Amino acid sequence: MNEFNVSTFREHFPLLSKPVNNLPLTYFDNGATTQKPAAVIAAEAEVYQEYNANVHRASHALSAKATTAFEQARIKVQQFIKAEYLEEIIWTSGTTAGINLIAQSWGQNNLQAGDEILLTHGEHHANIVPWQLVAEKTGAIIKVLPLSDTGVIDDTLLEDFFNEKTKLVSFAHVSNVIGKVNPVEKIIQFAKKYNAITVIDGAQACAHFSLDMKALDCDFYVFSAHKMYGPTGVGVLYGRRELLNMMPPYQGGGEMIKSVSFLGTSFNHLPFKFEAGTPNYAGVIAFAESIRFIETFGLASLAKYELGLTSYCYNKLKQVESVTFITEQEPDTGVISFIVDNIHNHDIASGLDAQGIAIRSGHHCAMPLMEYLKLSGCIRVSLAAYNTVSEIDFFIEQLSLLIKNLLSVEKTLPIQPSELGTELSDEQKMLERFSAIKGWDLRHREIMLLGKGLSRMTKSLRNERSLIQGCESQAWLVATISEEGVYYFSCDSDARVIRGLMVIILAAYQHKSAQQIAAFDNKLFFDKLGLSQHLSPSRSNGLNSIVEKIKAIADV
Repeated sequence: MNEFNVSTFREHFPLLSKPVNNLPLTYFDNGATTQKPAAVIAAEAEVYQEYNANVHRASHALSAKATTAFEQARIKVQQFIKAEYLEEIIWTSGTTAGINLIAQSWGQNNLQAGDEILLTHGEHHANIVPWQLVAEKTGAIIKVLPLSDTGVIDDTLLEDFFNEKTKLVSFAHVSNVIGKVNPVEKIIQFAKKYNAITVIDGAQACAHFSLDMKALDCDFYVFSAHKMYGPTGVGVLYGRRELLNMMPPYQGGGEMIKSVSFLGTSFNHLPFKFEAGTPNYAGVIAFAESIRFIETFGLASLAKYELGLTSYCYNKLKQVESVTFITEQEPDTGVISFIVDNIHNHDIASGLDAQGIAIRSGHHCAMPLMEYLKLSGCIRVSLAAYNTVSEIDFFIEQLSLLIKNLLSVEKTLPIQPSELGTELSDEQKMLERFSAIKGWDLRHREIMLLGKGLSRMTKSLRNERSLIQGCESQAWLVATISEEGVYYFSCDSDARVIRGLMVIILAAYQHKSAQQIAAFDNKLFFDKLGLSQHLSPSRSNGLNSIVEKIKAIADV
């Protein structure tokens, strides 16, 4: 096989050549989802354009062709993960759906009061909440495996947690935040010693490691297509055949039945017993194409290149002043998580976004991990085989510049903070201020400057009562009302970008009556400011939460 060529590989991904904020895209959010190659996009489009028909349910030619392609995709997955039996491959909508299926079908029917479920501090919410729901219903007890200083499950303490009451252990092959491989084989050995079921979340491993279910010898393994250059809405649940046969159906509907009458219903055999309703057959067929795409370049070649890229990025980040990694040692995959001293994670993410760099900040659906590490959140860079050294160099350059600017922004304020209250009490003046600014990078800088100028609330006012629910970062709002019924709001956030957005919001709502607050169109206001199209859905939700808090206080 030819040596991996990243330029050739990148050419297959149309979105990578599209500008973002009128800048070249640097996509470092692959842990959330990977981009899709043209072959995968075309494969899904071909289904709808050439042979769209529901699978398994008709005798006509289109359905026969769709069904054949659908079931060939199942064979492709079986071969890709080296499962012993074809019927051990169950289609789901993703990793989350797979874990919920196991929790509801196996967990609810096999766990009893006092039984123990082992999870870890490093799990995604999708591998915590389903087990909490089952534990509440069955009386089972959840115990949590600790992590080592490097962020992997501490295998020296396994003996302290496994016992005769242990019925199930569910954990990530690779953490979506830490990016390191857990001691999978050793945990499976302990589970077998105590006859416990093993469930492995492979969402962050499926695109990076060769999988062999027969060799791994786990009971269940779940993963998602969209993490490995495939379509969204498609996932795989691998389950040991004898366990799947014993489990009752998870959902009822078409395809999962043999016969139905009001006297009783009999269920289909594997794998169809767990595939009720019309499946995402176009997505499944496109997923098979993503596997073929990976195989064309070679999974080992992709992984080798990614590992070198990860090492390069990690060592470059080590040289950036104020960067602190959340755990010790270099990661095993392209997921690198860190914080920047004295700067909020969202301020880093929004600043990089203004330069066309897509990274992720926050708790990454791993709140218990953040609590365990005593962090409010972190910044995550996640790399794929289409990323390049030059992209990393650009990212490091922009990150270093951003840190410098954020730490010195008070020296470049265009106006004094004492003047902000007067100028920004009028929404028209705010509109005039932003109308003169072109481009998201300059508008973002202006928001950050406004955030720096907002007076901080005293700590006593930053409490549960004033906390705004629904913001990515912590944010608070309090109000006083005059005898004339005019409201004055004070607000704050631990993220400067949110403080800046708060200043903009207060320009519209400050010194207004309840009637004026109710009548104001904040969506139109942000559209006129030229900000709506640049705000992420989560940040837009945060803005709406601030406005809702204002309206709730004004009782409108």
